[in-house]
Amino acid sequence: MASMRDIKRRRSSIQGTQQITKAMKLVSTVKLQRARSNAEKTKTYFDTMYRTVGSILSRVGTIDHRYLTPGECTRKAVVVITSNRGLAGGYNSNVVRQLTAMEDWDKSETDIYAIGNKGGEYLDRHGYTVKESLPEVIEAPTYKDASSLADRLLESFGNGEIGEIYLAYTFFKNTVSHEPRLIKLLPVEIPEEDLEESSSQALMNFEPKDEEAIDLIIPKYISSLIYGAMMEAVASENGARMQAMDNATSNAEEMIDHLTLMYNRARQGSITQELTEIIAGAEAIG
Repeated sequence: MASMRDIKRRRSSIQGTQQITKAMKLVSTVKLQRARSNAEKTKTYFDTMYRTVGSILSRVGTIDHRYLTPGECTRKAVVVITSNRGLAGGYNSNVVRQLTAMEDWDKSETDIYAIGNKGGEYLDRHGYTVKESLPEVIEAPTYKDASSLADRLLESFGNGEIGEIYLAYTFFKNTVSHEPRLIKLLPVEIPEEDLEESSSQALMNFEPKDEEAIDLIIPKYISSLIYGAMMEAVASENGARMQAMDNATSNAEEMIDHLTLMYNRARQGSITQELTEIIAGAEAIG
């Protein structure tokens, strides 16, 4: 059995750790409130843009456009949104797992655009090519950052350097529920419900020409999805970290209670032993 000194030292150490986890939980709670508000503000635009573009493209008929038809290049680009810091439970690993679970994907044919350090570092260690690392973007996401990244991706897509573009991020449902997602950005895939609905509707005419309209719509569409994903990811990260720190604080409390019980038992055993020795000594003298 450990000595009282060892137990007391360990209990003191855990109490110090508990104070840190409590402080981190409070910080994450404050950040979560702000991030959730920002995510809710952008969510409507994010969802509406996704549905609207799908509805528009389902009614354009047969248009041979580079954004709508797969190219000859088999290389994929994946925008992976994770955090720069850990201590957030399974938040980062769940995002990365969306990508690594794709068994039919060739690592050598996949370019990673890492927003946040954790995802990029993990994928780099496991043989993926990290084309760009953008840790500063996730600290304070802006539409300008999303638009700039979208422009670079579209340029590579237009030049035939990549044939598909994907987005891996965490969708924020509520404070305790976050859903990792992997969605395809290009070539644009039209939802089946939009195809079924459009079959009974007249085709859509564009002014200017179809190709010019799509050239204007798709870049804004890609930028909006990336920006919306970043806002969702920030809220999810802080929610996951708040939950992880709350669990850590509760676990520390249980360990402190257990060590306190062990300390009291050791102390009682020490007192009992001293009394036994005193009584035995008194009897020997008598």
